Amino acid sequence: MPTSWRNRPDRWAVLPIRFVLGIGFVVHGWAKLSRGPAGFARLLDWIGVPLPGPTAWVSTLLELTGGLALLLGAFVEFVSLPLIVVMLVAMFAVHLRNGFSAINTVGLTATGPQFGPPGL
Repeated sequence: MPTSWRNRPDRWAVLPIRFVLGIGFVVHGWAKLSRGPAGFARLLDWIGVPLPGPTAWVSTLLELTGGLALLLGAFVEFVSLPLIVVMLVAMFAVHLRNGFSAINTVGLTATGPQFGPPGL
């Protein structure tokens, strides 16, 4: 008889992954919210994302609530796909041309985003 997921000893293996991803999403969502999604909307507009204002709010709130859901282990199946979409846009629209290190956006000019030293 197959063992259910709840009774398997390896069910705890995903906990560190959920914790790291959840904290990462919450921290980035909080940073966007505390700086104001309008600044993030300008970045989205520059990279060509449609409806940058509403998209900035949706992605900010998705990162906050999705990150909390990952941390709590609640609705993980439902928040994972939208979070994957947000990360794919970030990977291909920002990080692919600017590098995959911890990018520090320090400003936005007519020529595009201005980046500071990584990780600061």
